[in-house]
Amino acid sequence: MKRIDAIEKKIFALPQLLRTIAAWKVNAKTIAFTNGCFDILHEGHIFSLSQAAKEADYLIVGLNSDASTKRLKGNDRPINNEQSRALILANLMIVDAVVIFEEDTPLQLISSILPDVLVKGGDYTIEQIVGAKEVMANGGKVVINPIVQGFSTTGIIEKIQRLG
Repeated sequence: MKRIDAIEKKIFALPQLLRTIAAWKVNAKTIAFTNGCFDILHEGHIFSLSQAAKEADYLIVGLNSDASTKRLKGNDRPINNEQSRALILANLMIVDAVVIFEEDTPLQLISSILPDVLVKGGDYTIEQIVGAKEVMANGGKVVINPIVQGFSTTGIIEKIQRLG
């Protein structure tokens, strides 16, 4: 049976998410957190999200708002608006919660959530990962997943432009 009504309920405002997290923690569940723009969802994103989901009982995805994405990626981005991107992420079985943040980095969000596991994809060191210090100080861990080569939103956009 498909639970279509449950999908939009996976998109949270922070106060509502914090109440849900408290309930999860009462039941001794672990929480992983990752974040990004997820402008055009591709295989690299799915790999990264799948790896993050393996790290805990629940996976929360912090999603850059439209304004934040524009500041980070340029005036032509995002391609898809924040509500569309949040809805697409919420449709993934491996994602338990999506929360949109306005800041350029998710530091405030991570500091509020304090996940058990902070997961990032890429060629980062722990010192470069926003929120790593706060998560580790709270007894959590940081996991860095490899990037799947050949998949990027920028690359997809460039390919579409060449075809046009």
